[in-house]
Amino acid sequence: MANELTSRATDYAQWYNDLILKGGLADYSAVRGCMVIKPYGYALWENMKDVLDRMFKETGHVNAYFPLFVPKSFLEKEEGHAEGFAKECAVVTHYRLKGDPNNKGKLIVDPEAKLEEELIVRPTSEAIIWNAYKDWIQSYRDLPLLINQWANVVRWEMRTRLFLRTAEFLWQEGHTAHATADEAIQEAEKMLHVYADFVENYMALPVMKGVKTPNERFAGALETYCIEALMQDGKALQAGTSHFLGQNFAKAFDVKYLTKENRQEFVWATSWGVSTRLIGALVMAHSDDQGLVLPPRIAPLQVVIVPIFKGAEQKAAVDEKVSPLIADLKARGISVKYDDSENNRPGWKFAEYELKGVPVRIAIGPKDIEHGVVEIARRDTKEKTSVPVEGVAQYIQDLLENIQQNLYNRALAYREEHITAVNSWEEFKAVLEQKGGFVSAHWDGTPETEEKIKDETKATIRCIPLNNMQESGSCVYSGKPSSQRVLFALAY
Repeated sequence: MANELTSRATDYAQWYNDLILKGGLADYSAVRGCMVIKPYGYALWENMKDVLDRMFKETGHVNAYFPLFVPKSFLEKEEGHAEGFAKECAVVTHYRLKGDPNNKGKLIVDPEAKLEEELIVRPTSEAIIWNAYKDWIQSYRDLPLLINQWANVVRWEMRTRLFLRTAEFLWQEGHTAHATADEAIQEAEKMLHVYADFVENYMALPVMKGVKTPNERFAGALETYCIEALMQDGKALQAGTSHFLGQNFAKAFDVKYLTKENRQEFVWATSWGVSTRLIGALVMAHSDDQGLVLPPRIAPLQVVIVPIFKGAEQKAAVDEKVSPLIADLKARGISVKYDDSENNRPGWKFAEYELKGVPVRIAIGPKDIEHGVVEIARRDTKEKTSVPVEGVAQYIQDLLENIQQNLYNRALAYREEHITAVNSWEEFKAVLEQKGGFVSAHWDGTPETEEKIKDETKATIRCIPLNNMQESGSCVYSGKPSSQRVLFALAY
């Protein structure tokens, strides 16, 4: 089964699609541009969601839920926000269907059931949430307001790819209100670091933390912070964003608070989010030509045990050895599956769990029992080792941590090899074409130059790194003076 995958070298995009479909993460939907997240893919999302939810709550946030529909007039209140999302909006205009009198069994839109105001299927929730905050915030005692929502959103994309860009996707969106600009900026930066912590320590994927240029900012934001990761094909992927919204939404929705000095002032806002796009990042960053490679800390299944036996007597002997091992692993919080089904042979199972990226596979048969060992295969390096049954649970626990760290180290080494400083336009184009990755180059700070570089190469400024080193130089495109390098890349 694993051999059915297109290789990365042959066609990276097809390899990715093959892996999503054959690895059981998702499938295409009858609705154009939408996907079905299959149980294995959803289990992965649940693990990611559980960790992030805990991290949000540890930083003082609480969960709420807001309507799926946003009145069009709400979206129009913040001009930059409205312009940024207008082309992606799905719009509800009617609320009822009726039978077609000319075609029995068919339905038509009831023209008499037209809504007084069109409703937008949320592309993001700032507008509907800030309309609610107007009633929730009265004085400084109500601040800060730290709310997160787990939801789905719809952005009507014309060109879609499973997990990376779909018309509907799952995400979380934080929306917070603060008494001062400094507090809001600190919140936006804090959540950026929370995202980076999650992606690096759970997804085993190193990220670059930085701010977006004005051209690349979220619609309606004064500053957008981001984490950028590098995929195995040398393209960058935006893994999470956090936005300082200033007072734009507070003014649009008239959200004021009474200060300790009895003055009415507008509050300061942030929003931040990550989505199921992270699953796409995970697949592209770690997986290989045999299948998925999943970091143990968020893998839906960490260990699979495959028995090798002939007949009921051998099966009973293997079961007896496996039972206490399963109990020991579960007691350590390790997810484990004992695949003793007789539908498929052990070799098929080995290939199947390799395809699904299960970090550790254990094989045990009569000869292993005789010698008091089990065979352990690690997914990241494909190494196999015979390990004594005594103490094997501790060995596996340590091995899972080793695999987690190895995946991070491997991804970090790849990224470091693919950050290239260039000083000329010819060098810039050559590195993009031949090597890819992040190109560190001087930029004159103008949106005009940024657009020209994008038009000529399709490369965008992924971020201006946080605490970026100041360095005098000349813009790689215009030759004008520059005070710092920024990171360009081709991106998803």
